Amino acid sequence: MLGVTIATAAMVCIMSVFNGFENMVADLFTAFDPELKVLPAQGKYVDTNEPLLQKIKTYEGLDKYVEVVEDKALVVTSNRQHMVTVKGVDDSFFDMVDFRGITMGDGQLVLHSDSTEYGIFGVNILSSLGLQIDFPDTLSIYAPKKGKQINIANPLADFRSGELCSPHLAFMALQAKYDNEYVLTSINFARRLFDKAGKVTGVELSLKDGTDIKDAKKWIRGEVGDKYRVLDRYEQQADIFKIMEVEKLVSYLFLTFILLISCFNIVSSISMLIIDKRKDIKTLHNLGANNRDISRIFLLEGWLVSIIGAIVGILIGVGLCLLQQHFGFLKFGSSAGSYIIDVYPVSMKLSDIIIVFFTVVLIGYLAVWYPVKYLSKKQT
Repeated sequence: MLGVTIATAAMVCIMSVFNGFENMVADLFTAFDPELKVLPAQGKYVDTNEPLLQKIKTYEGLDKYVEVVEDKALVVTSNRQHMVTVKGVDDSFFDMVDFRGITMGDGQLVLHSDSTEYGIFGVNILSSLGLQIDFPDTLSIYAPKKGKQINIANPLADFRSGELCSPHLAFMALQAKYDNEYVLTSINFARRLFDKAGKVTGVELSLKDGTDIKDAKKWIRGEVGDKYRVLDRYEQQADIFKIMEVEKLVSYLFLTFILLISCFNIVSSISMLIIDKRKDIKTLHNLGANNRDISRIFLLEGWLVSIIGAIVGILIGVGLCLLQQHFGFLKFGSSAGSYIIDVYPVSMKLSDIIIVFFTVVLIGYLAVWYPVKYLSKKQT
């Protein structure tokens, strides 16, 4: 029973830690990823006044509707260059996401003024270009003209260019995808750079408080049909979350194997008990008990061991998770601030606890069923 208890508690703790990391990653993405994103299923650009997109604005649970132009470009300084993803948005973008939480510097969240276009760069881009957050000069950004072959003699003639100033801000999303590649700027600048007036690569949505994301996604999909993809935050970062799900599944399978080994202790204990109770088995048999009745006695004992071990293990696992949530005993390092977070994140899910319980009970049942059936017959 002790072996089953320890294995069960370990399963609860490990699965809860994976849930904690999943929630932590989701929180990191909220500063850049909207609650819902609508992208064309085919092609990259669509007209901003496309009727299906306009239908989205009629959804009663919609709070913010932000048009986006996103494409690749090249940032060039006097002696360095860096490939980036230019993301052009309108001013309401900052009302939709908590972008201030990932910014560095003492500037203001502005993307344009009457005569100036600003770009908020990922910190790793600035580092690669050898620039500070408040770089004084404008940065040149180039995008190739679509459908043009590069003229080797004068390659810049086949590129569109633009100039971006620093708003004395940079962002650090703690995700390489964003910090290494993304530049946030105004949508008008992006449209001029890529020559896509009146076009968008997608729209980003935020919902009113209390609106269910699944219901909103279902409604929008029903309106836009197969012409557009409607992605929630998990689908926008599908690769990362799939990897985490696979890691969680592999850990679950390994712990299940350890649990199976623990259940062999139940088999050996029940086997010794059957051998020890040979005389009692014969007495019960002479009193009219058949093999099935005798097997049930030992099966019941094996089930009790696994069920009690599962319940106690779950209680211990939940208790350890609660202690970690409130006191953070398990830390990543000896010095605070060395990692994104200082302690192991923990998040318990009822579904995981139910899965663990039934896994333990099922393995306990299968582990004792055949030995009990075989040995009880041998002893009668």
